Amino acid sequence: MDPRWGGEDWPALVERAFCQASFSMSIFDGTPRYLRLNDVACQVMGLDEEDLRGRTYPYGVPEDVEYLGFLEALRDVAATGKPAHFESHTRAPSGIREHAWNLELWPVRDATGEVYAVGMAGFDSSEQHWARQRLAVLDEASVSIGRSLDLGRTAQELAELIIPRFADFASVDLLDAVMRGEEPAPGSPDATVVMRRAAHLSTEQGTPEAVIGLGYTDAYPPYSPPARALHSGQAVLSGSGDPDFDEWIANVPARAEKMRGSVVTSLMAVPLIARGTTLGVAVLLRTRPDTFTQDDFALAKELAGRAALCVDNARRYTRERTTALALQQSLLPRGPSWQPAVDVACHYLPTDAQAGVGGDWFDIIPLSGARVGLVVGDVVGHGIQASATMGRLRTAVQTLADVDLPPDELLAHLDDLVLRLGGDDDTDADDVNRTSTGETGATCLYAVYDPVSRMLSVAGAGHPPPVLLLPDGTTQVVDVSVGPVLGVGGLPFETTELELPEGSLVALFTDGLVEAIDRDPDRGIARLRQALAASYSTLETRCDQVLSTLLPAHPRDDVALVLARTKALDSDHIRVWDLAADFAGVAEARRLALAQLDAWGLTEAGFVTELVVSELVTNAIRYGSQPIQLRLIYNRTLICEVSDGNSTSPHLRRARIFDEGGRGLLLVAQLTTRWGTRHTVSGKTIWTEQALTPLPGA
Repeated sequence: MDPRWGGEDWPALVERAFCQASFSMSIFDGTPRYLRLNDVACQVMGLDEEDLRGRTYPYGVPEDVEYLGFLEALRDVAATGKPAHFESHTRAPSGIREHAWNLELWPVRDATGEVYAVGMAGFDSSEQHWARQRLAVLDEASVSIGRSLDLGRTAQELAELIIPRFADFASVDLLDAVMRGEEPAPGSPDATVVMRRAAHLSTEQGTPEAVIGLGYTDAYPPYSPPARALHSGQAVLSGSGDPDFDEWIANVPARAEKMRGSVVTSLMAVPLIARGTTLGVAVLLRTRPDTFTQDDFALAKELAGRAALCVDNARRYTRERTTALALQQSLLPRGPSWQPAVDVACHYLPTDAQAGVGGDWFDIIPLSGARVGLVVGDVVGHGIQASATMGRLRTAVQTLADVDLPPDELLAHLDDLVLRLGGDDDTDADDVNRTSTGETGATCLYAVYDPVSRMLSVAGAGHPPPVLLLPDGTTQVVDVSVGPVLGVGGLPFETTELELPEGSLVALFTDGLVEAIDRDPDRGIARLRQALAASYSTLETRCDQVLSTLLPAHPRDDVALVLARTKALDSDHIRVWDLAADFAGVAEARRLALAQLDAWGLTEAGFVTELVVSELVTNAIRYGSQPIQLRLIYNRTLICEVSDGNSTSPHLRRARIFDEGGRGLLLVAQLTTRWGTRHTVSGKTIWTEQALTPLPGA
């Protein structure tokens, strides 16, 4: 046995073990006063043992260091004689950074068993504590950052995770291209960087450190920490005393004024990089005494990486939504246009939900005979695909309406088109139910209103029926036989017809309007009827009020609304003549037409009208069959219609030099604004439309 370990040396051995222990050890009496401290305990307190011995705890502890919990534990052990375990998270009196402490307290008894002192062993578990904290923060970041696809909200979530845990102020600045949803272009390392403030947060109320407001831009010179981080792709540590930092602060008077009297102990600028693209910079600033450590450095880079992915997802969503919305808007009518049959107000309101822009659409289609086609539709799904499909369907409806198909036949052709589109997009056996919408088709409502007969013809394909507001103030839902959703195929559609009094209001809409509040379409339609019945000065005002009444602040679906107030053409502006199938009647038809134009004060239009009537009536007698009828309609334009009992449509052809015919329709097409053919139950009608100069009422 080593002689130094002899019995007479045990007290010295214990004393050395106590003093040289690698953890803090102290002994207190019941007061509690310091009796003994080892070297580590003195280092923690920042005082010599002679300065502390005999002093009552918490002597030597600064006011800003929490000590009440430990003091209570000391007194409790002295009073009860039971050992205790105590954990605290506070800085050491001699340090500036918060530590995690595991403290073991036990009673020291004399020979009689009475407690006359309390022993304390303190273990600094800060490394383990901060490692757990970092894991907890990263775990929290995975669920708290990127909860929405809004760029500003995502940036704010990063700032809220950082403050006040690791910094006293945090800001997130993004490149302008990112805010617009675009791919940012690489910049020169020597160039000043302009970024837009997406979020900032401070431990102080009102974020007094912020020099620029949310949504505003700031220019960062190349030597500034944010610009260096952006250009290098590496995090940059800086702070007061760093020449680059001091120059950056001093060169902006507003920033220098804000920082006057403040000492930035540590600043960290971390680039936001996702998928190899730098999107912006997060700046973390500390005014607290402890500076950023390497662990803080690593954690900030990890958080910035995760946040950057969420920001990039939001940027990509912004780009797709902007593109889809631009596509949607480009395909919708450009503004109100005058219609002889109705006064119209229309609104399309895109959703601001994460699903993106949908496929809702509407259209106002001028038809022959002063009629008008009213359309609303809704493509299943969202995004660019839905908008593109909407555009294809809208074009198809316009084309089918141009040949004057009745509503039920038009929807049948549109149903076939959706089936073909779905077949074109099916690329494998697993997607046999997939259509061009990405899901299962579309809905559509098509209505035709004739101001001459005041008849409204409506057919629907899985779409909510229109709502009427009659001139007497009553409302009703049109009893439409709602056919299947477009894309099902094999099922018929049916046209509903009803006569409307002049001044009736017809409301066509998509389901997003009536299902916005509680997803109950019946209750939504009831609310719509109440909103329509209220009195408003103009159609536009009524349209705005209907939307504000039925929609929440943030609608979950796109909404299209069309309000059409019906007109009726006065009988004085319509003339109809039945003609005999005799070429001698051509001259009589010209005479009747010219006389009527003189009565309407349209003598200047007589030359063109005489040629048109002569050609169309001659063709009807030569190629058509009875009954033959001539109709003139005078509104803002002059419409000439010749009907006969033969359904064969004429067509333009190029006449050769020695041909005796074939030039009549070509001449009609050149002299009139529009012309065309529509089929009727008994045959066909050839119609032309002439612009009047000046326009009546202009």
